[in-house]
Order: sequence, then C-alpha cells, then structure tokens
Amino acid sequence: MADDSAVQRPALLPLVPAYRLALALRELRLRTGLEPIRKLRLPLLSVGSLSAGGAGKTPTTIALAKLLTADGFRVDVLSRGYGRTTRQPARVDPNGTAEDFGDEPLLIAREAQVPVFVARQRYDAGMLAESGTPVDAVPPSIHLLDDGFQHRQLHRDIDILLLERRDFEDHLLPAGNLREPLHAADRAHAFVVPSGDHDLESLVRAHGWQQPIWRIRRNLSVPSIDDPVAAFCGIARPQQFFAGLESAGMHLVSRLTFRDHHFYTSRDLESIVAQARSTGGTALITTAKDQVRLGRLATHFFSSLPLHIAQLAIEFDQPDSVLAYLRSRILDIVRGSSM
Repeated sequence: MADDSAVQRPALLPLVPAYRLALALRELRLRTGLEPIRKLRLPLLSVGSLSAGGAGKTPTTIALAKLLTADGFRVDVLSRGYGRTTRQPARVDPNGTAEDFGDEPLLIAREAQVPVFVARQRYDAGMLAESGTPVDAVPPSIHLLDDGFQHRQLHRDIDILLLERRDFEDHLLPAGNLREPLHAADRAHAFVVPSGDHDLESLVRAHGWQQPIWRIRRNLSVPSIDDPVAAFCGIARPQQFFAGLESAGMHLVSRLTFRDHHFYTSRDLESIVAQARSTGGTALITTAKDQVRLGRLATHFFSSLPLHIAQLAIEFDQPDSVLAYLRSRILDIVRGSSM
C-alpha cells in the first residue's frame, strides 16, 4: 500500500544528476533526429503536466473533450492505456474492463463519450483512429493526447500544460515528483492552473512565460451520507481525495490507500470490508477511477455496507475564452494542412 505524505525524497537527491543526464541525452536524440518525431494527419492537442501523477490530466482531458465536442468538433482521445494486459492497438469499449484498456482510457470513454484509442505507441493509436477519417472532414476532426507532455516522439500542434505551485518547489525524479525541470514549460502553448491559487499566475509570469493561462476548478461530487464512512482509493494523491471528502462534510472513520492504478482483487475487498467494520464504518466510498478498476467486484459489496462513488469533474473558469483560443488554433492548422 502506498502513502503520498512525502513527495520529497531527500535520500535520493544524489541520483537526480543521473536522471537529469538521461533527460539531456533524450533531448539530444530528439533534436538530432536519432529519436524520430512522427506526425499524424489530423490536429493533435496534448494535455500533460511536469509532475508524475495526480495533477488532474485525465479529468482535464475529459473537460476539453466535452467542450470541443459541444462546439461541433469531432474529438477522439489517444492514450497509452497504462496497466492494460492486451498488446494490440484498440478502440476502447466503454463496457469493457480496465485490464483490457487501462483505467484512465476507460474512464474517459465513459465520461466524455468520445472514441478513445489505446496503444503502447500513441502514434499507432492515432493511426487506428484516423483509419477511414478524411483529413478535410466537416466538422474538423481532432485528437486529444492524454498525459502527453513527455511523449515527444509524437508531434503535437498544441501543448496544454497543467501547472501547480508544488511544481515550482519540487525536485526531479527520483528525489521529487517532477518528470522534467521547470524550464520544460517553455514548450507549452497554454497553461492550466488551479483557480484557488490566486498568486500562481504572478509566479508563472515572473518566470517570463507569456502563454495563455486558464484557471480550473476541481469539483468533487460527493453523495450525502450522514453515517460513518470508510474511504479507500488507489490514486497518485490519496490525501487530496480524503481532504475533499471531509471538506464536503463527510465523517471518515478510516482511510485505506493502494498504489496508483492498483487492480483490485477479492482479497483486497476482504481487507476493505474488514477495516470498515473494525472502525465502525457503515458505508464505503471511493473514486470513479477506482470503480473502473474494481470492475465486477464493485457489485460484491454488502447492502449493510454499500459502496458510493465520488465523481471528480474539472470546470474552466472562462470556457468561452479557452474555446475561442482552441478554435482559432485548430482552424488555422486545418487550413494550413489543406494548402
């Protein structure tokens, strides 16, 4: 079981220079063409972060997919499908399992209700998505790349980067949670920041970045439960989830954490139920992402200990501004490719 109480790992600081060297070598391979960058026919918008997990990339991808679809674009999502047991590129079946498609692609397919394609190489996922799709389709067709900021083997037309204050204070892996140093944000075309951090925009501008900044709100939809609740999850930042439940007025009697992307077993369910009962819990709650990984096991809980799901949704403070920027950029790309 995992605990995210310590993002910083000072004992591993001596290993950071080796990681930094690996990043520099990869940058050299990309710049010299030793690691080729491939391009899909349709415009590609990437959503990513500097940190290794829990920044809200997947719910932001879902929010953008809904926003663009409502504006008339044909949207699909490309993903690696982390944790899936199958190997071939595939279109995600919303009624399928996390083992077949990965938990995040399955959640996107269900929540955003757009086609989602998975492959180890996301270029292959894009090629599958583009099979039979004319480049001059009306309305325009576009790809969204989930968690794609570091996946630079695939050309992207718009890089959307999620930034948090902790990114400015963190260390590179393995001592911290940063996949890349802060200056990698130079590559971004737009930033997404938490709405509640009012000074973060000034911090971004102080680093010389002039890209558009979009503010988002994380809305955790929590069922009304008056009885004592046992919470569990297997996500990157579980304490953020537990704090959200308590802020909504929920009385948590226990908190059980598993590693990110954990696939649940019958034995896990026994542990969850045992801890809930031992602490006086009369209901259980977890995340929508965990519900996906529970699969059929989600129906195996007792009526005396029902399972509830907390839904996380991302909302943009100024969706019209976000949409105007993306619409203009996408149409420019489409016109440029047709010349």
